[in-house]
Amino acid sequence: MSTQGSARAVVGGIRGALLIGGLLAVVVGILILVWPGKTAMVVAGIIAAWAVVAGIVNVAIGLLSRTAGSWARVGHIALGLIFVIGGVVAFSNLGLAAETLATFLGALVGILWIVEGVVALTTLRGTRSRGWTIAFAVLSLVAGVAILFAPVWGALVLWLWMGVSLILLGVIQIVRASRLRTI
Repeated sequence: MSTQGSARAVVGGIRGALLIGGLLAVVVGILILVWPGKTAMVVAGIIAAWAVVAGIVNVAIGLLSRTAGSWARVGHIALGLIFVIGGVVAFSNLGLAAETLATFLGALVGILWIVEGVVALTTLRGTRSRGWTIAFAVLSLVAGVAILFAPVWGALVLWLWMGVSLILLGVIQIVRASRLRTI
């Protein structure tokens, strides 16, 4: 194959990957906006399935390892059982699992925004843009506190925003794929 043929094949592969990624993003974004609760339950189900598989792998490592010490083997088995139990419990009520996950993630984002605001304030001395840094810090602190008081609502807003973002980014990716000529 010639160099030009190789370059065309690479461009074609990149174009295909961009197109598939863009289409998937659009589809997932639409699913999030049309069925936010159902889509969140699917995500909870995927995480639950991962937990069960990770649990089984950890139990197997604990039982079959020939080089790990006794405590490491017991630790793997215990961790594996916790993963399996957590996955099974999540599967038993995916709606509650999705809501719990949303609450946890909403609270986590709130805490992260508060910490980010505090960290921004600690950089005031070394920055040239004090006004912007203070504005960022105040907004981050206010948003963090607000989401902590309503983590499920905050998670819902972030979830819907992710749906909109996926649609927009997916469309842009599809356009990029259609216009790609060379790399």
